[in-house]
Amino acid sequence: MKIIYKLVLTIVLVVYLAILSKLILFKYIPLTEIIQHFNFTYSEYHWRSNNFIPFKTIYFYLYLADINLSIRIENLVGNIIGFAPFGFILPLLSKKFQSISTVMCASFCLSLTFEILQLLFEFGSFDVDDLILNTFGGLIGYIPIKFFSLFIHLKRKQIMRRENL
Repeated sequence: MKIIYKLVLTIVLVVYLAILSKLILFKYIPLTEIIQHFNFTYSEYHWRSNNFIPFKTIYFYLYLADINLSIRIENLVGNIIGFAPFGFILPLLSKKFQSISTVMCASFCLSLTFEILQLLFEFGSFDVDDLILNTFGGLIGYIPIKFFSLFIHLKRKQIMRRENL
């Protein structure tokens, strides 16, 4: 039964990562044009469109942006919600991801991988704020798992106390 559980979770993780890759890396690029983006020729505009300053984009969307509210929400909340399943699935899949620090590190590394791919292959633009929001999203996904495991732990303690009486 445990093998089937792990297999299903692994399949869910793979499908989730495929969907996330499509949404992050290939949202503006038709699948037929992906190969053309695997080059290392950059224009000056490419480097200017990236954000390497922490909280610059977040601040812009929260306080300065003169754009539609739905675009703000899509960019800020979308980055958080997009990584919440990652923080939820990892602790269920492996005991190595039971601590908040490992989930945070894994979320950060996955986000950094996406951002570097966007930077290198011009699939989008690198934004350090996406790293912050995505990592936060992974942590938000981890919270229900942590509460559930604490709840189970407390229930087991109560049962053990009753049995010892």
